Amino acid sequence: MVQLTRRAFAKVAMSALAMPTIIPGRALGKDGAIAPSNRITVATIGLGDRGNQHIGSYIGMPEVELLAVCDIHKPSIKKQLDRLATSQSNTSCKGYQDFRDVLARKDIDAITITSPENWHALMSILAMRSGKDVYCEKALSLTVAEGRAICNTVKQTGRILQAGTQQRSDPRFRQACELARNGYLGKLTEVYVSAPSGKRLLKFPTAEIPVDVDYDLFLGPAPYKPYRQNIYKFNWYFLTDYCAGWIQSWGVHHLDIALWGAPALGQGTLAISGKVGFLPEGDADVTFSWDINATDAKGLALHYCSDGTHPYGHGVRFIGDKGWVHVTRGDIKVSDPKLLGIVMKPADIHLPVSNNHMMDFFNGIKNRSQPIAPAEACHAATTLSLLADIAGRSEQKLIWDWKQERFTNNELANRSLTRPMRKGWTI
Repeated sequence: MVQLTRRAFAKVAMSALAMPTIIPGRALGKDGAIAPSNRITVATIGLGDRGNQHIGSYIGMPEVELLAVCDIHKPSIKKQLDRLATSQSNTSCKGYQDFRDVLARKDIDAITITSPENWHALMSILAMRSGKDVYCEKALSLTVAEGRAICNTVKQTGRILQAGTQQRSDPRFRQACELARNGYLGKLTEVYVSAPSGKRLLKFPTAEIPVDVDYDLFLGPAPYKPYRQNIYKFNWYFLTDYCAGWIQSWGVHHLDIALWGAPALGQGTLAISGKVGFLPEGDADVTFSWDINATDAKGLALHYCSDGTHPYGHGVRFIGDKGWVHVTRGDIKVSDPKLLGIVMKPADIHLPVSNNHMMDFFNGIKNRSQPIAPAEACHAATTLSLLADIAGRSEQKLIWDWKQERFTNNELANRSLTRPMRKGWTI
């Protein structure tokens, strides 16, 4: 063993200091590369299909670095880590089962959330309180009260929250809304919305909890129920403990566009009534068909139905006394082809522009600016979807006050605006 005297050690150290230090240009942000100190560090919570899409949408962005993935299902964690080993030069990404371990990391700037909807409020609020910006999938929350709590936390913490209502980053939807808002359809009289109602799954048999699933963390704030087969993968969509069904979870996309193009529907008061239908048998307890009508104080009407029940078909249609525009993902139709050639005037309402929803989130983080799908907007659309469900179940005409966020004529319906959380969880 060679031992260095203090004098010899000092000589070696001085020699090392005299040698030139070579730092790769990429580490300094040269040659178009982003220096590590300027990258946004991210974690994704929930690694099902949507979580996989989240990661795929940003993993190639040079300004983003993925540091953590999280899921209650261990094989899903391993699958993502194996994928990242070949698609991300930095292999420091770690996997977690408990999202609280992710939030405890000080080196993570932002979280994307793709968990079931009973988790959206808790995860978003806890993430913002821990100093992280949030991209949260739609619907924003499971209840109106939870959605309001999210919006309040955004204001209290100053964090950025982008909702996963990505149709706002589609130019067709923006064009339809600008036509509606700027009077090119004449006086707006009706907004029509139709959305899919989900798969008709009848039975969710109980089963043994898989050894690689943390079922308690799947439930979170939801009431304890025996484990059901594949509940954590897809079936949760159709049980009200975790989701209000696609009247909310899918419909929120198009209702968001309805409010973007006709904001009066989200102001003042709204009279809402209609009918909902359920599967005649089986375990699912969410609505699978609906036909809802709402009217604001000035007579603007909203007709919201499930796909296959109206001749207009799927999508959003703004109807004025001089024309209409109907928009879906991938298509836009109008009553007069000239409408599609209209160029908005400088004095017209110009809606914000985004062509990449995830990139818009990261731009909001860098610039500390409001994203294209802010919390308040998704909260309004989520609330409208829940009002439709509550009104349909009640089979009564309800009067909603947007300012108070309460029904003014039915206290029983107001009880549906919030839910108790399982012991140990609170917002």
